[in-house]
Amino acid sequence: MRNRFDGVPVFVEVVEAGGFAKAAERLALTRSAVGKSIARLEERLGVRLFHRTTRTQNLTEDGQQYYERCLRAMEELRAGESLLESGRRDVVGRLRVSMPVLFGRYCVAPVLLAFAREHPQLELDLSFSDRQVDLIADGVDLAVRNGVLGNGAGLQARRITSQRKVLCAAPAYLAAKGAPDEIADLAAHDTLLYWRADHGQAWQLPDASGKLIDVSVTSRLRFDDLEAIANAAVDGMGLAWVPHWLIRDELLAGSLVALWANRPSASMECYAVWPATQYLPLRSRLAIDALVSELPKRVEA
Repeated sequence: MRNRFDGVPVFVEVVEAGGFAKAAERLALTRSAVGKSIARLEERLGVRLFHRTTRTQNLTEDGQQYYERCLRAMEELRAGESLLESGRRDVVGRLRVSMPVLFGRYCVAPVLLAFAREHPQLELDLSFSDRQVDLIADGVDLAVRNGVLGNGAGLQARRITSQRKVLCAAPAYLAAKGAPDEIADLAAHDTLLYWRADHGQAWQLPDASGKLIDVSVTSRLRFDDLEAIANAAVDGMGLAWVPHWLIRDELLAGSLVALWANRPSASMECYAVWPATQYLPLRSRLAIDALVSELPKRVEA
């Protein structure tokens, strides 16, 4: 006899993924298997859960009501898992984490790999992308994000650390062009600009009073990769405004010089973000704790 709850997890996955094909990918099933599972569920319930077209699947009124009840039931299941987890310290299961490419590679990943080393039953999936992923649609458990957070409906966040930004240049460049004393002097300098989505990132620099202001920088040299900017700065191509952690070794080696080091500097906040839930799995909770504890040491050293 078939279990009365067969097809429910597939149904919820289809709704949250936004379609049969995406749900099939996330569940490691064929699209046909997902469709048959939904069809069996509809037959058993005696209602149509989706309005289907060749491209989309939208919930019917019955489907929406059933989905809301399924969410409540699954939340209770997660609560039960959380209660069981709270009685032990074994970290088990799969944790899917998204992070920016460079910051993830040099700062976040080492912390999470050390965490995985401490918990051999943990499955860790790390995804590196500067695109802001949709945590719910993409099936991501945890994301590390830099900068100002948006509205983030359905998400929760915790501040992890801040990244100090540094104005810098190579000694050879400064010997040839001189060092700027104030913001107005930047107009006479070559600058290396971070550029994405057809616009550049404003630099936050101190004015004469020490107040940080947004400075619109123009440049003939534009990059969508911070490491390429740092490399160009080392090669003497111009002034760069980059995170301190990225050029720490170059500053120590003397291949880059920090400018205005005695003035206020801007920082970029870093957050852990996850889908809102009443009961956060132990693996996610402890991974966030590890990031809060260890990531500042890698960023601020």
